[in-house]
Amino acid sequence: MHPASMHLASMHPASMHPASMHPVTAALRRTPLHDTHLQLGAKLVEFGGWELPLAYPSGTVAEHRACRAAAAAFDVSHLGTVRVEGASAFERLQRTLANDLSKISPGRAQYTLLLVDDGSVADDIIVWWVGDALLDVMPNASNTSRVVAAVGGTDTTASRAVVAVQGPEARERLAAVAPAAAAVGRFRVAPFEWKGATCTAAGTGYTGEDGVECAVPADVAPAFFSAVLDSGVVPAGLGARDTLRLEAGLPLHGHELGPGVTPLQAGLGWVVGWGKGDFRGRAALERERAAGPRRTLRGLLADGRQPPREGAEVLLGGQPVGRVTSGNFSPMLERGIALAFVDTAAGVPDGARVEVAVRGRALAATVAGTRAWPPKAPAA
Repeated sequence: MHPASMHLASMHPASMHPASMHPVTAALRRTPLHDTHLQLGAKLVEFGGWELPLAYPSGTVAEHRACRAAAAAFDVSHLGTVRVEGASAFERLQRTLANDLSKISPGRAQYTLLLVDDGSVADDIIVWWVGDALLDVMPNASNTSRVVAAVGGTDTTASRAVVAVQGPEARERLAAVAPAAAAVGRFRVAPFEWKGATCTAAGTGYTGEDGVECAVPADVAPAFFSAVLDSGVVPAGLGARDTLRLEAGLPLHGHELGPGVTPLQAGLGWVVGWGKGDFRGRAALERERAAGPRRTLRGLLADGRQPPREGAEVLLGGQPVGRVTSGNFSPMLERGIALAFVDTAAGVPDGARVEVAVRGRALAATVAGTRAWPPKAPAA
């Protein structure tokens, strides 16, 4: 869904930041893999109206490192699937979503955005172009109904599970379970059969690693997930998924994307189909492109292990120049990292030394590009 040069080639959007997670307190939606997570000893949390695994007994750091070193499997069934089909399917999506769908064709996937009139991002989305007149639109979990209202289609979320197998050995391990799924290329989409069930594989994900996402009918999903784990893949929860995407500099809806945040501010101008016809929010984006965005998304690399936290002010020479949107401890770099919006007028270059105000302390950090720290870099 993204150019390989931007490390977004394996991204899949999904809000699962720790601040959005809560202990289970009420009746929630459950994925087809719920019982499997219980059997594996997962800690379950409430997220976006779903009961989901935060981590398994090995813990978030171990799950994160397993994904970077070998392969991990994530249950992302809470993400929406909106099926849009028929002769008008292409035109409906082309008129509504920001990217240019004519750049791809059946059998491919595309990262795109649903904007509102002021040009800000209502949702970031993956489109799987499954067949000639059949497209699966994959919104963030909390935005499925909004996307249905915008593009039409049918919400098929409950009919399937989605298992993301990610990591440098993901395809090798998955090949032992579903060779056709393992063979699907990056940002390609293809059907495959498993135990007599028709499934769909896409070369997408949200970890900064290569991998495949498999949409599997709900009734065979537990057996499929177990088979993937039996191939040597480590189960991983929402906690690792968040630290992985942050380490890879991937924006998250509700933090780096949302009301008041435009694609140009978030570094996603390349997701906008400037050469196609009109779409919602285009006029506002054209004005911003001409004037230049007032803020841009940047990376922060802390000097020590304490991470900058969401909402913390970024200070340059004691003056506020920005605010942190997401922060956490990087298991690979073994130091705090963050994403932050920094005021364009401040002229803060990459490499600048700044401070982040966290709970009465000033954390020293270096400004970097959002993909400036390689996930496999040695610890400092």
